[in-house]
Amino acid sequence: MTNTHDTDVIICGAGASGLTLAIDLARRGVQFVLVDKAAGPFMGSRGKGIQPRTQEIFEDLGVVDRVVAAGGTYPLQRNYTDDGPVDTAVMVRDEPTPDEPYKVPLLVPQFLTERQLRGRLVELGHAPRYRHQLFGFDRDETGVRAGVTTPDGAQTLRARYLIGADGGSSFVRKTLGVDFPGRTLGVRAVVADVHAEGVTFDAWHYWRQGTPEQVSLCPLYGTDMFQLQGPVPFGVDIDVSAEGLTALLRERTKRDDLVVRSVSWGSVYEMNARLADTFRVGRVFLVGDAAHTHPPTGGQGLNTSVQDAYNLGWKLAAVLAGAADTLLDTYERERRPVAQAMLGLTEHLLDAARGGDTRRDRKVNQLDLAYDGSPLNLHSKAGALVQPGHRAPDAPLTGAGGSMNRLFRLFQGTHWTLLGFEVGGDAVPAPRAGLHIHTIGPSGDLRDTYGFFHEAYELDRGQWVLVRPDGHLAGVADTADLTELLNHLDGLGVRAP
Repeated sequence: MTNTHDTDVIICGAGASGLTLAIDLARRGVQFVLVDKAAGPFMGSRGKGIQPRTQEIFEDLGVVDRVVAAGGTYPLQRNYTDDGPVDTAVMVRDEPTPDEPYKVPLLVPQFLTERQLRGRLVELGHAPRYRHQLFGFDRDETGVRAGVTTPDGAQTLRARYLIGADGGSSFVRKTLGVDFPGRTLGVRAVVADVHAEGVTFDAWHYWRQGTPEQVSLCPLYGTDMFQLQGPVPFGVDIDVSAEGLTALLRERTKRDDLVVRSVSWGSVYEMNARLADTFRVGRVFLVGDAAHTHPPTGGQGLNTSVQDAYNLGWKLAAVLAGAADTLLDTYERERRPVAQAMLGLTEHLLDAARGGDTRRDRKVNQLDLAYDGSPLNLHSKAGALVQPGHRAPDAPLTGAGGSMNRLFRLFQGTHWTLLGFEVGGDAVPAPRAGLHIHTIGPSGDLRDTYGFFHEAYELDRGQWVLVRPDGHLAGVADTADLTELLNHLDGLGVRAP
């Protein structure tokens, strides 16, 4: 071994979850190395759905507008029936509201989403190291020593933590010996990004929906390609060349005008639903597909993976800055139940799709996911509408200087946020590093001009709400009980000078 390097965190896997974690650590000043065994970025459309809650996270990370510009919203679904084509709106298209500014899922090919994340990471001074393959690691009480093959030979990397973001066949998970129970779902499918002729780009085209011979072509906005999808039999070789996919399309649609001119990426896979027994073993963590794999129905996999990383990033940074290591135990406590619920949802949607029902409702948006029962939740004595562990709503506000502002803009960054509603000036606590304090009211630095803050939070006069760095509520308290919230921060390393 040569060239020993030291860093705080090694992230194994430069997909969506690994990139999200890298961005979060980079903006917090945490030293890390992001490695991936692949020769370069993944170039397929696989996880193409970006849910509203993930859009909120991307706003915080500084990439939401770029991701939106890279793709588009889901088109109408066009089902070809014996009576002719029928257009159906599959996604619920609610209008944005002051508390939920993102309401419509996006359709963005995964490789374009990851391209935007890599660009943001470069802005922060980092980049993935491709052709760097983890081949072994050992652990002790103070860190992890990992062996990595690189284009220049083998290296040893010593870090305080190792993150397995290396997919469903995770080397990190297998090396740890963590079981990955679940089941195959009896569905084998082909998916491919293709240049095709004979269909328009204004709809998601479906033939023989709800049958074993179903096939579809979904326009990949931001490109000139379609994503071809369809179930295929077990035990049969599937030709994913342009000629093979043209033959499959024509056989199932009975149309000889459909032509696949070229294939950019293609895969044949079996659908699985699996959940790792644990997301943490000492100083090693599993995120994304390394911890849970989903069927693609409902577009939950990539989104759940991004939120894993978003949950873990601020906790790693806090512990590295001196917070108690027990904070890292809350990663699994909070995220594993969410992943389990998402597995149940995607399996339900898969069963519905087998019967021809591909409609989606609010459940897929992930706006209502909450960390109920988390050790980080403070008991809310005030009876406010918002509760600890739940997502903190957005709201338009007016600054005391007259400028327009939003809660999400105030939350953006790496800090905690403490909001006081119509509190007296003598009630405002002393400043502390890592905490932004704002007061809302006639004498505050922010004004609830249109009443949207009160509508979303329903705080009483003199109440405070504490918001975590990941946009979830930590607690609500009256001014008389504000010390309880501040003591909570003391235990997490956010202390007054």
